[in-house]
Amino acid sequence: MNTRRQFFTTAALAVAGSTLSQNVVAAPQRQLKKAIMLGTLSIKGTLAQKLKAAADAGYEGVEPHGGMNQQEVLDAMGSSGLKAASVCCHTHWKQTLTHNDEKIREEGLQGVLTTLRDAKAYGATSILVVPGVVNEDVPYDVAWERSVTQIKQAVPLAKELGVHISIENVWNNFILSPIEAVKFLDDVGDPIVGWHFDIGNVGRFGWAEQWIKVLGKRINRIHVKEFDTKKMKDEGLYKGFDCDLTEGTNNWPAIMKALDTAGYSGWAISEQRGGDIFNGLTKLTGAMDKIFAM
Repeated sequence: MNTRRQFFTTAALAVAGSTLSQNVVAAPQRQLKKAIMLGTLSIKGTLAQKLKAAADAGYEGVEPHGGMNQQEVLDAMGSSGLKAASVCCHTHWKQTLTHNDEKIREEGLQGVLTTLRDAKAYGATSILVVPGVVNEDVPYDVAWERSVTQIKQAVPLAKELGVHISIENVWNNFILSPIEAVKFLDDVGDPIVGWHFDIGNVGRFGWAEQWIKVLGKRINRIHVKEFDTKKMKDEGLYKGFDCDLTEGTNNWPAIMKALDTAGYSGWAISEQRGGDIFNGLTKLTGAMDKIFAM
């Protein structure tokens, strides 16, 4: 009798377990690789020592700036094992593509071209470009026309090198919504130009998951950055960035779901405070792992 009861109990548990396993949805296996923006990696030492510290903390890639000593960057990447996730244009804030001075706009364009060549040398397939700045002296419509014109001039080299130009959303009073971002890319009119989506930067204007939904496949790279809208409202605009990763108001589960829906994979580049000490770097990589598992 006991043997009979044990048999039916075991069978029932097996059926229940089978049913449960069918109903449980496995966590998504995201194909994301951790990288860090070189400008936030402020550990003391040589470039090689900085990249080694990043690699030891769990990063796989780095985002250097354009215009650096190419051989130094290549040597540092080689000794650390880090790959070039992207290259950030080094001229786009001072020599803006929307400046009133045509000579300065040309210098900005040359900076973009240099960054494209650097990316090719480093093995990166995308560069980050701020498309310009709107201010009291540079009207919105004028900035739009100038920026599109300058980016179009960089397209032939980008296509020749096989390196994407990826426009970043920043606090430049320009391209303030994802609808505008799509229109801007459509006006440029070539798929070699896409988007470098900064998750934290949109906190001032809206919600990252909504931007991702609209931009979709146009996203070539992402910056992983936290933002706290409560701090922004209570303490001041830029205080919104004064928070550690996962400790602000970003809705990370919704953001990750939106990235999944968009089919995004590849590099996720940290642009976040905390890169000044090794413990800070390990905390950042741990927080990124936590986000990727949401």
